[in-house]
Amino acid sequence: MSPAFDSPIAELLRTQRVVVCCGAGGVGKTTVSASLAIGAARMGRRVLVVTIDPSRRLAETLGVSRNPTEPVPLPVERQRLAGIEAPGSLSAWMLDPQLVSDNVVRGFSKSPEDARKLLDNPIYKNVTAMIAGMQEYTAVEALYQFVLDDTYDLVVLDTPPSRNALRFLEAPSRAGAFLDRRVFNLFLPGEGGAIRRMAQRLLERVMDTAFGADTRKELQQFFELFGNLLGHLNHNQAEMRAFFARPDVGFLLVTSPTQEALTEARYFEGKTRDELGLNLLGYVLNRSLAWARHRPFPRDELLPADAPAVAREALEKLRRLAGTEEALVAQHTALAADLRQRAGGAGVAWILPGLPEGASEMDALLTLSNALLTKDA
Repeated sequence: MSPAFDSPIAELLRTQRVVVCCGAGGVGKTTVSASLAIGAARMGRRVLVVTIDPSRRLAETLGVSRNPTEPVPLPVERQRLAGIEAPGSLSAWMLDPQLVSDNVVRGFSKSPEDARKLLDNPIYKNVTAMIAGMQEYTAVEALYQFVLDDTYDLVVLDTPPSRNALRFLEAPSRAGAFLDRRVFNLFLPGEGGAIRRMAQRLLERVMDTAFGADTRKELQQFFELFGNLLGHLNHNQAEMRAFFARPDVGFLLVTSPTQEALTEARYFEGKTRDELGLNLLGYVLNRSLAWARHRPFPRDELLPADAPAVAREALEKLRRLAGTEEALVAQHTALAADLRQRAGGAGVAWILPGLPEGASEMDALLTLSNALLTKDA
């Protein structure tokens, strides 16, 4: 293991089992997630990077397909390009929540025939996308299983843009309201007293009038077949609540020096740490000019005393441009200091540079990986 990997981020990658990267859209969160995963693999850990919002470019860079049914190791040549050597390894899963949900149905239905009926049910095809947190719930379950089976030392999870990611984080509790057996029983025929039978007949008449008898029957079939999965889902729901509260499961908020991104990050900070009581590891400030705070800027001594006027005019233009950049550097540096204060003594606030135009995707990932792992950031 290289002694150069000595940053606070490197220490987190050594000790965490799960790092969840959250943030607004457009801040480079998926790229940061992949760079974290590459960094951890370079440090000798067996790493899985999971993205719920698959990026075509990221998949092409890593050399994996976008929505496989299970994680796949990066091709050997891609791992070599990334500087990953044994015992380190990197696998990726461009996760499709609907596919994960379908696999849960296949795995825990009472029979293959029940699974087929449920997957073909028109209500099922729409309801898992409509119910807030349902697809995210199954994604959480997939992640949870990877941690349990100990195939990987670290899972890095890239979530959708932050307001959508809240559905992912709240999935165990929000889906729980839907997964209540009492809700299902309202729609299913069964034994009961006269009042219950009367209520069920009334409900059927109302549904037949509102939606038609065929739709009502499809809905009843859905509730009957999906109800068979409730025991499994409700059992895992309680375990996953505890799983998210573990000290080795943490959340990094990825942001950039724009007002919109910072507003989202602060909103997300309040939800994760204060409202949900989750382990907030800190911030990553991406595309920041604070990285250039030690860079020298043009001064008068660049020119000899007898330099011609045209050279002095050119230097003055350069200095004006540099002055604008210096002001931004100072602004970004102050922002980084504010994020360090918000992160607290146990948290981190790390800055990453913007990348030059024309850099290849793999070069960009390696540049950010180095910036994440070394203490000079």
